Amino acid sequence: MKPKYFLPSFLLAQLFFLQIIPYFPEHVEQFYSNGLYPLISRFSRVAFGRIPFSLGDFIYFITILSILVWLWNKRKSWKLQWKNNILVMLSFISVFYFFFHLLWAMNYYREPLFQKMDIKREYSDIDLLAFTKKLITKTNSVQGQITQNDSLKVVFPYSQEQVFTMNLNGYQNLSTKYPYFTYTNLSTKKSLFSLPLTYMGFGGYLNPFTNEAQVNELGPMYSFPMTTNHEMAHQMGYASESECNFIGFLASVKNDNLYFQYSGYSMALRYCLSNWQVRDEKIFKELLKTVHPGILKNYKESDHFWKQYETPIETGFHVFYDNFLKLNQQKDGIEGYSKFVNLMVNYYKKNEL
Repeated sequence: MKPKYFLPSFLLAQLFFLQIIPYFPEHVEQFYSNGLYPLISRFSRVAFGRIPFSLGDFIYFITILSILVWLWNKRKSWKLQWKNNILVMLSFISVFYFFFHLLWAMNYYREPLFQKMDIKREYSDIDLLAFTKKLITKTNSVQGQITQNDSLKVVFPYSQEQVFTMNLNGYQNLSTKYPYFTYTNLSTKKSLFSLPLTYMGFGGYLNPFTNEAQVNELGPMYSFPMTTNHEMAHQMGYASESECNFIGFLASVKNDNLYFQYSGYSMALRYCLSNWQVRDEKIFKELLKTVHPGILKNYKESDHFWKQYETPIETGFHVFYDNFLKLNQQKDGIEGYSKFVNLMVNYYKKNEL
């Protein structure tokens, strides 16, 4: 085989392999997610965690710029050299795809958290209603303890850099019961692409090549701890968005700090209320009456922020990301973010809220 055909052929081999691996989640869990991956992620976080800026974002910028320059330089000779150019593109994709899966994305094929934590998948409307009412009571209580006034929104008193460090407390408390949620070697960064992320409608993302948790620095601060904890869960090797929402929620509410607990409870409550808004508008309105006005003011603060950046770009990117998730073993796509309600409802059947 000629060298120029090797990497494109290797891409085909990778695609074939990824059609088989979903049938062996227990092997992925044992040999990759609990074997190779922890070594890779620890090395990455130790190596890049102390760098004061987002190295991953910088690498993305240089890569995208290089691709654009390459395309510009090839514009005149494309028709004559189209075959070689396509082989170069396929070779780049092959290398990118290989390291994407080696360094993180094989976690898409691990055992589901439902199975790992022995949590049931299904729940009834009665279960959801009982849990939502308990969650409202708990969120009201935490909001009241912070503000001493049920009509005041929670104003977050800590900086984003403080949040990154203080989030470790929640994971430390969580790991005493679940050792597989142990988080070490902090590597969370404010994304250099926070403004583009906002226009795309996202609060953050994990860079799979540097294992840095990239967090949008522009959003409302009351939700910042929960958002950061979500990305930290990705760093630990959990690929499912619903699972990371659940882990991020647990790490938030297990934190000793009330503001961090509020971030978790208020975000979880919003998902439950949104669920009811779709299921039964009448029940949704009745539940809404029992939520402290101060909590609703935080929700309005968030709505106002995101509406400022609503564009067709967001819709287009969500369609792209929805399909990306579905191609990577997350059949619910973007809707999977809200599926962590299933995990919460069934988890708290056995545990105290």
